[in-house]
Amino acid sequence: MTSEHNGDGPSSDPRAARTAGRTGVFVADTAAERDDAFEVRRSVFVDEQGVDAGLEYDEHDEPGADATHFVAYVDGSPIGAARLRSANGAEPSSGSDDGSAGKVERVAVAADSRGDGWGHRVMEAIETRAREEGFDRLTLHAQTHVRGFYDHLGYEARGEEFEEAGIPHIAMDKQFEGSA
Repeated sequence: MTSEHNGDGPSSDPRAARTAGRTGVFVADTAAERDDAFEVRRSVFVDEQGVDAGLEYDEHDEPGADATHFVAYVDGSPIGAARLRSANGAEPSSGSDDGSAGKVERVAVAADSRGDGWGHRVMEAIETRAREEGFDRLTLHAQTHVRGFYDHLGYEARGEEFEEAGIPHIAMDKQFEGSA
């Protein structure tokens, strides 16, 4: 992952100049990159799924919050987003308090980019960063209609289905290999 900017070529749109030709998943290190991630999240969760905007954006999105944001681009256009933070304060991801759990949140891929492998790329970037930060497992709340996606990535469901933002979810966990 990288957060370098590609400023090749002139453009009347500063965002287009900043992201021109950029393709991949990046840690959103700048306010502009975070805005790009928020744009994708707003499109998927608020506009498409009808989640209240007041629920979608929370304290973990504020500048200086202890969370790592990710943004995916195709040819400079933001098409994916996610967030990783410590699961401390969230329910334990497994029956054990040993080790360190990360919480994956707000995973979104724009409708016209689904089915192209971007969800896998975003999750791969999150898992790489989580290992770098010393997490030994990840936990997330998957919308039930995408549970199979997370099953395929090695996440295991726990507990019963529950509702979050008016959408059915299931808690899922993944223990990294070599962690106990």
